[in-house]
This record gives sequence, C-alpha cells and structure tokens, in this order.
Amino acid sequence: MDMKNKRQETLLRLIRENRIETQSELRELLAQNGYFVTQGTISRDIREAHITKATGEDGRSYYRQQTPTNQEQVSGTFISILRQAVRSVEAAGNLVVAKTFTGMGSAVGAAVDALPQVDCVGTLAGDDTLLIIARDTDAASAICALLNRLLWPDTV
Repeated sequence: MDMKNKRQETLLRLIRENRIETQSELRELLAQNGYFVTQGTISRDIREAHITKATGEDGRSYYRQQTPTNQEQVSGTFISILRQAVRSVEAAGNLVVAKTFTGMGSAVGAAVDALPQVDCVGTLAGDDTLLIIARDTDAASAICALLNRLLWPDTV
C-alpha cells in the first residue's frame, strides 16, 4: 500500500474516532500520526475519500465519510444539476471548459467536484463558466467524454 492510501486510511480512522470540525484540526491529528501535509493535500484526500460534513445534534459540523447510499444520492442530485445547468463541454489541451447558464458556474463546479469519477487538479468557477484543470490532455479528454455521457446520454 502506498503512502497516499495509508494516509487516507488514517484520515478515515481519525474521523471515525474523533469529532473533527476543521481541516486545521484534521491536519494536526494527521501530523500526530506522522503525516505532515498541506491544506491542499487534505482537501484532495477529503474529496477522494468521499468525506463530507454532517451537522450533529449540537448544531456543530464535523467530518464523516459518506455511506455508499448517500454517495449514490449525491451523485444523482449532482448529475441532475449538471443536466439542468450545462450548455456545452469542450476540452482544450489539459483544460475542460463547461459553459453554463448564467449564475450556475459555481453549482456546476460543486457538482463536478463531487463526482468521484472526475480526477482533476482543480476547478475554477465563474458566473457562467467552469474551468476544469486536468493533469494532462488524456485526462482532459476523459473528463470531457465522461461529462458528455452524463449530460447527453442519448447522443454520445
């Protein structure tokens, strides 16, 4: 098992055993377990491990891992958002540009970020555009193809 998988397993164990409210707390606990990472690494690990925030009975938010059922529900909701908000998707080099209806760029960004099949360096949302930054041109093509299949399944 590589370092990343070990770190993510430790992260999942920590959120099961502790009520962690912030990435700073999570970073400190990871450091206590021998993993000295940046906030960016923690953000990626959270996304890749399907960790979300839940609200406890006390009204405070804390990290938890999504159950598979929740993941399926979340994916379905986000696919619905994508289908309602995206006008076009096009790859250019290692970038994918999704044109959206006015005011929907951030919602589409959240939807793309939540899809476990999308492995990208990052996303940047504007008012009516989402920029998806892929690792290389092959990854951009794969992301573009995936989004087109999700958005227009009958035409692809």
